[in-house]
Amino acid sequence: MKLLFHANRFPYPPFRGDKLKIYNLARQLCKNHELHLLTFLEDEQDKQYIDKLGEIFTAIYLVPLPKSKVYTNSLRTLFSNKPVQVGYFESQAMQEKIQQLVSVQQYDAVHIQHIRLAQFWMSYTGLPRILDLPDAFSLYWKRRIDNTSGFSRMFAAMEYKRLKAYEQHISRFPLALVCSREDKEYLEQEQGLDNIALLPNGVDTATFHNDPDSYPDNRTILFTGNMDYAPNVDGVCYFTEEIFPLIKQQLPDARFIIAGQRPVDKVKALAGKDITVTGFIPNLADIYKEAALVVSPLRFGAGTQNKVLEAMSMGIAVVSMDVGFGGLDIRQGQGVFRATSAREFAEQCVHLLLHPGERIACGKAGQEVIRERYAWEQVAARLEGYFEQVIRHGKG
Repeated sequence: MKLLFHANRFPYPPFRGDKLKIYNLARQLCKNHELHLLTFLEDEQDKQYIDKLGEIFTAIYLVPLPKSKVYTNSLRTLFSNKPVQVGYFESQAMQEKIQQLVSVQQYDAVHIQHIRLAQFWMSYTGLPRILDLPDAFSLYWKRRIDNTSGFSRMFAAMEYKRLKAYEQHISRFPLALVCSREDKEYLEQEQGLDNIALLPNGVDTATFHNDPDSYPDNRTILFTGNMDYAPNVDGVCYFTEEIFPLIKQQLPDARFIIAGQRPVDKVKALAGKDITVTGFIPNLADIYKEAALVVSPLRFGAGTQNKVLEAMSMGIAVVSMDVGFGGLDIRQGQGVFRATSAREFAEQCVHLLLHPGERIACGKAGQEVIRERYAWEQVAARLEGYFEQVIRHGKG
């Protein structure tokens, strides 16, 4: 197949989130198919990685999106009914590039990443298209309302209302994908959509792999993630202020490591005697090996969390709030233990830190789940099947 991947971010370096997903899916599919990449160029420094992406993509098309354009788009969108998430990416230059490519390249199908890019592809009804959503985005913003205040709460409420209406456009695509059953059910039940299928996030099992029996019997708790991402910032602040003190009451030697790039000032301020803020870590697998336990205390968000999948692949036990657990379709203790309050979260952490046998059993169960469902090879094969499905449908 000749496939076009339209990515909403330049997908290299593949550190976390949407960049990681596109890079790893394409890295698998390029073995048997011709892949082209279309994306925005927001930072000129990204051009240094074109050769790396050239190992995967036969052709790479970049459309500049300067900061001045982004600011203008976002400001104008505030006074419309369109979600700011969508208006941010408005681009006549991108629309013209798509028209040119579609008329010349004769793609078998197109992979469109995120609802942010749906605006460019709604009219191409004769072309097999897959809209790959990281999650039900309106659900993410709905949850964010309850965990913010002031202007942030007002903005979240506005964005939720606009996204809930905008998500009706998903019906204009032959197939839309979400990464968790929770998101699929939300879009089907709340939005009345019937073209939703599952494509889970994946994990590089060659990179994130370790023997659960080898983890140190210490009191080190780890959180990983991009530390300028609002759910992560809220999560580590919540853990530090509400959960970690309860753990320290029972385990005075407990330590908390916050590992991830671009920590905002609010996160940097959490650093102290027993709390470490690392900043960027080149190889996250190394920092996982230092910890006895991984936590995901996110209070809002949607989909599945890479931090949880990576920890499961490493064979390290995770304690998580509903966000990070609900989308995994697993049982309690099958790599992850769920908690629904600060006290329950702290008690679960203390119990696991005091019982290494249970931690190890949990870690091994998580690795089995990853092997069965979440290795990138399996996820990419599933996407390949979806491409074949929409191509058959387009010819039918």
